[in-house]
Amino acid sequence: MTNSAFNEADTSREFITPKLIEAGWNTLPHAIGEQRSFTNGRITVTGGRVKRGERKRVDYLLFYRRDLPLAVLEAKEWGLPAQNGVQQAREYAELLGLKFAYASNGRDIIEIDLSAGAERNVDRYATPDELFARLIAAEGLPQTATRPLLEPFNLVSGKEPRYYQQIAIQRVVETILLGQKRILVTMATGTGKTCVAFQICWKLWSSRWNRNGEYRRPKILFLADRNILVDYPMAQMFAPFADARHKITGGEASKSRDIYFGLYQALTNASSDVYRQYRPDFFDLIIVDECHRGSSRDAGAWRAVLEYFAPAVQFGMTATPLRQESRDTYAYFGKPVYTYSLRQGIEDGFLAPYRVHRVISSVDAAGWRPGKDELDRYGRPVPDEEYQTKDFERVIALRARTRAMARHLTDFLKGTDRFAKTLVFCVDQEHAAEMRQELVNLNSGLMKLYPDYVCRVTGDEGDIGAAHLANFQDVDKPAPVILTTSQLLTTGVDAEMVKNVVLVRVVGSDAEFKQIIGRGTRLKVDYGKEYFSIIDFTGTATQHFADPDFDGFPEGSEDVTIDGDGNVIDGENPLPEPNGETREEDGAPGEGDDIPDGEGVTGDPPIIIDPPPPEPRKFYIDGGEVEIIGHLVYDLDTDGKKLQVIKYTEYSGRAVRVLYPTREALQSRWVNPDTRGEVLRELAERGISFEELASSAEQPDADPFDLLCHLAWNAPLLTRRQRAEQARRKMPDLFAAHGDTAREILTLLLERYIERGIIQFDRLSELIKVQPFDRYGSPSEIAAQYFDGVPGMRDAVAKLQIALYQ
Repeated sequence: MTNSAFNEADTSREFITPKLIEAGWNTLPHAIGEQRSFTNGRITVTGGRVKRGERKRVDYLLFYRRDLPLAVLEAKEWGLPAQNGVQQAREYAELLGLKFAYASNGRDIIEIDLSAGAERNVDRYATPDELFARLIAAEGLPQTATRPLLEPFNLVSGKEPRYYQQIAIQRVVETILLGQKRILVTMATGTGKTCVAFQICWKLWSSRWNRNGEYRRPKILFLADRNILVDYPMAQMFAPFADARHKITGGEASKSRDIYFGLYQALTNASSDVYRQYRPDFFDLIIVDECHRGSSRDAGAWRAVLEYFAPAVQFGMTATPLRQESRDTYAYFGKPVYTYSLRQGIEDGFLAPYRVHRVISSVDAAGWRPGKDELDRYGRPVPDEEYQTKDFERVIALRARTRAMARHLTDFLKGTDRFAKTLVFCVDQEHAAEMRQELVNLNSGLMKLYPDYVCRVTGDEGDIGAAHLANFQDVDKPAPVILTTSQLLTTGVDAEMVKNVVLVRVVGSDAEFKQIIGRGTRLKVDYGKEYFSIIDFTGTATQHFADPDFDGFPEGSEDVTIDGDGNVIDGENPLPEPNGETREEDGAPGEGDDIPDGEGVTGDPPIIIDPPPPEPRKFYIDGGEVEIIGHLVYDLDTDGKKLQVIKYTEYSGRAVRVLYPTREALQSRWVNPDTRGEVLRELAERGISFEELASSAEQPDADPFDLLCHLAWNAPLLTRRQRAEQARRKMPDLFAAHGDTAREILTLLLERYIERGIIQFDRLSELIKVQPFDRYGSPSEIAAQYFDGVPGMRDAVAKLQIALYQ
């Protein structure tokens, strides 16, 4: 084999790997990683089917230590310029947070130094020590302070941190070593902030880092505002620290451990400030989980805890930083050293995509006004005003609206999965109680079999509610299935099997909305959880997705209207959205919201609706009817930023025009079997299924190419039979050039195209193994006997495809 015939794999094996070995990259503790995938491939839901996109994969990853990669290398086959791999190498290095990259075709080596903004041809690869020294210099780190950076991860759990978690860990450790006192990382819910915190602590603790440079293990405080946010990490993720762990409770300040866990409420309360029992310089590092809440408020009592421990490095983690007057996460912690967004998590395939169902009741669209002299449940006159969505369950409680929503949700579960874990976010605890009661009555059959099928979990219950939540989180327990709540479960609840997030209250804050959506973004593929649904009764999801700063990938958004019984009513005309105004209490929770005395979630007593207090918060209406509305479908615009009312066929046509500006551009890539595969992949990544498209356009016999051109440019629509007949007329020489049997085979291929379309031609060897082709022999026999060999048969089939699309 001549060098010019070497493909990429041959080039890597024969030329690139030996040069890397020559540079010392295979000598322990260094390592060469080949063909390393670092994403899972985005999940798309098309026509009811779930598909995985392609994983991102590097040809080589060069490790200085087991858990410290320094460079990527993009390989190209011998006959191509090394320059062809530069852009890909740069892109992967940036994604992986690396400063160095290489591109090589086996002959030439191009080195890319992102820290210096330089790119040059080199004669050899840098050695591991050379590249590490350049990294340290570029980051400005002292040579004597690199031990925490080199400390390996703790992999007792068997789970290696994902690529973005590794970047976050390294960025935080580097920033600590540079002496910065306040550090912020923002990572979407479900992407493993606790894992990042644990590995940072492990590296610092194992390497005996501390802010004074003494030879001792550091004192670390993990701080949060809810028991669920400290108890689970302490018991699970941080278990390798064993007896070094301690939770601060009961007003006693133990000082003999290394890793402390505490609630703001336990450190500072009305009776005493427990935190003052520690010296201000006692802790070396304080980790603030969900730091967008209490600690972000300038004048908050919880901020005083952080200010008291000012000598410590303070590391804030959140999915949703706030930028509001007096509550600015960035103003306190500074800009994030690393951000991993919901959008990126879905794109990488680590988070579940979602479908949005916009359900509108008539009172939400048109408002509600009481009748003349109407009295509420307790005989009180209802003020004669126009009430909108923002008022429901805050000023006026319409039982018929709650009942209609409960009925619709019940019907939705009946039509999908009666045991799909579902979280219902209500306006307040009383609303959650009424919603639970309606759902109980509508699901009485299942309640007989599973008494906990529907439960309420808010801040008013005791250990019963905590048990309900624990069972809800357990993937092997069938019940509870539906939990109603208000604010308590918006954050800190790791329930991988949540398949439905239901919004029956307006959520005005982007931060809180992302926290709520995050309840469903965790994947559990082995249990059938690959995407989740957002069932939106208030317009919240539509409004937030319209925000250009919101990051996410809806897999489709569906508007449904319901009558007073909760039945779905189809309609064609969109109706006005309800008033989306919000009040201050709709924002992200602040200090102690929905949390009694700093304790964690609790349970679900029997529902008893007490008479209202002398000065009631709202009026209660038990009668009335809810009328019907319309059915809309939403999807993202071409920029992936804004939801638009659009049909699937319109979306597909628009996507084609974005990828291929003209019909000719699409045709040139479609005709060639090799590039047609790329077209199909690009369309699949955008959720376009030909089966679904043909069904939506009511054109089951159309050729996929014609269907795409018709939707994109209003081109004439041909059936597959018409295309086959044109091909026979246009290329008679193709058939005349072969013998009778070869012509029979080509004719059968055309008939198979008419039946099933062109895509099956991409697997020609598989196609001609089965009837009716198998009567002519095996694929190799057919090629040899009737087409003068495999190249001849491939050429004939390629010309046949060209004839179809000329």
